Amino acid sequence: MSVQRPGTLSGAQRVAVILMQLDQQHAAEVMKEFTDDEAEAVTAEILAMQRVDSFIAESAVDEFYDLTTEGRRLSRGGRDVAVGLLEASYGAERAAGVLDRVASTLNGRSFEFLEQAEASHLRTLLDAELPQTIALVLTHLRPDLASAVLAGLEDDVRADVVQCIATMGAATPEAVAIVADSLRSRIAAVITPREAVSVTGGVQPLVDILNRADAATERAMLEALEVRDPVLAEEVRARMVTFEDLLRLTNRDVQAVLRGIEPAVLALALRAASERIETTIRGNISERQKELVDDEIGLLGQVRLSQVEEARAAIVGAMRSLDAEGVISLQFEDEEADDYV
Repeated sequence: MSVQRPGTLSGAQRVAVILMQLDQQHAAEVMKEFTDDEAEAVTAEILAMQRVDSFIAESAVDEFYDLTTEGRRLSRGGRDVAVGLLEASYGAERAAGVLDRVASTLNGRSFEFLEQAEASHLRTLLDAELPQTIALVLTHLRPDLASAVLAGLEDDVRADVVQCIATMGAATPEAVAIVADSLRSRIAAVITPREAVSVTGGVQPLVDILNRADAATERAMLEALEVRDPVLAEEVRARMVTFEDLLRLTNRDVQAVLRGIEPAVLALALRAASERIETTIRGNISERQKELVDDEIGLLGQVRLSQVEEARAAIVGAMRSLDAEGVISLQFEDEEADDYV
């Protein structure tokens, strides 16, 4: 990356340019004052700036008049500069952590050109790829888009990909670059960039994807994973959002979830529910809604288990949607999870 116009520099880029003009000792003293987030942002810019024109450096330094230096401004960035600066500032261990997080973020940007693609187009693009490659790509997409792609794959391929996602670690920058370049060469003409969010594999990215799948797809993928690796399947299930997670929400959040649920759906969801679940639901709906739910319960005869599961899945879907919108939070503390297992 070559920076050429002073007016286009962001705050992090200006700081990066300034630090690149200083000797490592002085730059390290400055960086020690940064928070981790600030250090990561500046490090990412140093890594990206392979060359900075002299007049850009001059302009940036002039803005920080108290840091002016003499002579020709340096123009060297890149990994070596970033590593040396971080290690001098924080020590090798903390520097490695910052670099890992920055590398992960930069890896995610490699696939941002896929973010506005339709799921069907991505499935076509990935049709001939190995499960490991598909897994790598999906973990770099928004969970809702990745879920839509995953849902449309053939059953056997989908099972392979699910297992790959759950067991893979962070991909190397080289592997990410190779896959991204290959896909870009085949799709760049029809896809526009959009910010990517997920950058590594593991159980949690798989949970994020499954949490946005429909009930049938979710069940099929978990059953396939259980055949291959029962322990891993159980770990995935343990992290997923469930109907029982209503017990872990605040009353205000429960009310937000139930507000849009039809009485007939609530009646089905309550069939054979635990006393605690029933108390939580009834305690967070209006008297009028309770009457409507009781009327629906009175009309119910024998119902299939699948109908009850579908009703509960609708409530879980509302939970997920409101969480994605920031209306409620499904980020539970581990000790809270233990209380309700």
